[in-house]
Amino acid sequence: MTASTTVNEPARASAATSADRIRQVGVVIAEIACVFGTLVGVGVLGTRVEEASGGRLAADATLIAPAGPAFSIWSVIYLGLAAYTLWHVLPRNAAHPRARATGWLAAASMILNAGWLLVTQAGWLWASVGVIVALAVVLGVLVRRLTALPTTSRVEAVLIDGTFGLYLGWVSVATAANITATLIDSGVQPGPEIAQALAVVVLAVAAAIGVVLARRLGARYAVTAAMVWGLGWIAIGRLTDAPNSTVTGIAAILAALVIVAETVRRRRLS
Repeated sequence: MTASTTVNEPARASAATSADRIRQVGVVIAEIACVFGTLVGVGVLGTRVEEASGGRLAADATLIAPAGPAFSIWSVIYLGLAAYTLWHVLPRNAAHPRARATGWLAAASMILNAGWLLVTQAGWLWASVGVIVALAVVLGVLVRRLTALPTTSRVEAVLIDGTFGLYLGWVSVATAANITATLIDSGVQPGPEIAQALAVVVLAVAAAIGVVLARRLGARYAVTAAMVWGLGWIAIGRLTDAPNSTVTGIAAILAALVIVAETVRRRRLS
């Protein structure tokens, strides 16, 4: 080891520590923004999501909209994000490899989530599509990084892998619903039979995305559970409520079964 290398080591350690502290602060700020956006979205500080944007995002607005109870998954995700933030800011976790790998991506996901809630308040549905697609990409990269850095404890598995797995799975289904609602708002109004055929195509794409996520991200149960939850409530909505569509309901069930089958298959192979 040269003298210059020895001299530079303390400087590098100090720079790494500083970067860790900045990242921790960034995650806290993002969590605060996420809480603010949530208060807007649930109607405490703004209009509830299902009533915003002319009701285009309501549970009965399109064939791909999940029934109302589906959105209760957000309570679990938000609780997980708050717990992740607390875990992330603990001094002993400042230099944790998984904290370093996920911190800024987690912060970005929380900012994007708040941004989505705010743009839907303004009725900017095409902007909301851009935001939710970006959110899905960020979460995909984050969970991919988790796959490359296996968990070291049960707490991590639940707190980090569980939270972001559910987050990614739900957003994957919500993206399809968001795009469908935006197209209808833009004037795409096919007849009933064509609408059902298109809904089946969208659900087939959702199933394909679930299969890809199972293959690329280690067949994570949390991702699959959230996607099955969303697809299941689409099925319930179409089979029991308006707009009624038995075809769409059955297609949603089949899509969920395909994702479950692929997840189980990949787990057995691993």
